Amino acid sequence: MNERHTPTPGPTAAPARAEAPAPAPDPAPSGPPRPSRTGRPRPHYAWVVAAVSLLVLLGSAGFRSTPSLMMDALHNEFGWSMGTISSATSVNLALYGLTAPFAAALMDRFGVRLVVVCALLTISVGAGLTMLMREPWQLVLCWGVLVGLGSGSMAGAFATTVTGRWFRARQGLVTGVLTAAGAAGNLVFLPVGAWLVEEHGWRSAVVVVSLAASAVAVPVLLLMRERPADLGLLPYGATEEPPPPVADNRALARSLRVLRDASRSRAFWLLAGSFAICGATTAGLVGTHFIPAAHDHGLPVTTAASLLALIGIFDVIGTIASGWFTDRFDSRLLLVVYYALRGFSLFLLPQLFAGSLEPPILAFVIFYGLDWVATVPPTVALCRRHFGDDAPIVFGWVLACHQLGAAAVAGLAGLARDALGTYDLAWYAAGGLCAVAVLLCLALRADRPGVGAEPGAPAPGLS
Repeated sequence: MNERHTPTPGPTAAPARAEAPAPAPDPAPSGPPRPSRTGRPRPHYAWVVAAVSLLVLLGSAGFRSTPSLMMDALHNEFGWSMGTISSATSVNLALYGLTAPFAAALMDRFGVRLVVVCALLTISVGAGLTMLMREPWQLVLCWGVLVGLGSGSMAGAFATTVTGRWFRARQGLVTGVLTAAGAAGNLVFLPVGAWLVEEHGWRSAVVVVSLAASAVAVPVLLLMRERPADLGLLPYGATEEPPPPVADNRALARSLRVLRDASRSRAFWLLAGSFAICGATTAGLVGTHFIPAAHDHGLPVTTAASLLALIGIFDVIGTIASGWFTDRFDSRLLLVVYYALRGFSLFLLPQLFAGSLEPPILAFVIFYGLDWVATVPPTVALCRRHFGDDAPIVFGWVLACHQLGAAAVAGLAGLARDALGTYDLAWYAAGGLCAVAVLLCLALRADRPGVGAEPGAPAPGLS
């Protein structure tokens, strides 16, 4: 009797009491998205953040491209010289570059959503105030300072911060898509902006920019989140909780310290110098002056803007291909080839312009587009090779030099056009600068790579 009563009740009753209080699933997040009530997995919120970021970068690229569309219109209405008008673009490009190294620190300190919303509203105000301008300094203040600071706050640091916080899997893909948003933004805004300027005047274009910047701020305010942990999620593709973010109020000081240390290296100055020439011969010259130069030869502004947008399409293809090459070939030699081919194409450009759309100018657009920012992946790889863990910050400063080079040539090319009545000297000088960039890249051979670097690592992100 005792043997029959003792064993049975204890083991069966205890598990029932232990399991009853916890039938619900663990709310802690896992790597894959949780299924919805219909049984299908819900998209991870990281894709919502990526979509909002893509919208921001598309708009930002379009906002920056607008001044090149208005140069002839402003010259005709106010009588301002091309040098005066392009000085606003110079200030814009310079501030865009100088803001970029500090943008990540601002986002860490104040949050991505607040920084991006403030940047978009700054662009909106700067563009809107140009409606009231009467003097050249007002153009410099509005489009140079305000729009420059706003767009610089959404430079490469924005894409890098978003992908680093929200993605573990597909990080390279998302970074590439966000990087390509600049070209896609130009593809949309340049033809539309050119049509607005031609049909309704330059004020209609700046009104659209101002309203669009304000409109883009709305989804950022409503949908952007700082980190996956804010929603109880892991980063997309992560299998374990990432370490909590370290609050570092010395991020700005670190940026300056890395600049100080890197500036003692010969490699930094060679990379900074070559990338400054890259900026001078792309955003500074072609991005700013291609449309008015083509218009000087009788090509309609809308057609010239469409050609510049087409460059953006081939820019995407060329950049992706360059990343593939960078994983397989010497980055230094890739840069030598890219700058040599770019210089050759710029030497030929003055002979290719015509009053109508001809095959030679189309060939230039395709060839030059493939080379536009193909220099970015090998430049980033060389930063990693020479500076190791500090490479992202070093690249931020190298990118600042890129924009300073762009700013200098944007202004100088306008002055050359005023003095000579043509842009030909600017194109030939840009070809010569590319030859200098070839020599700077060849000189990198003498420098020994840093310890712990990753020569073929993917880029940390650029927009």
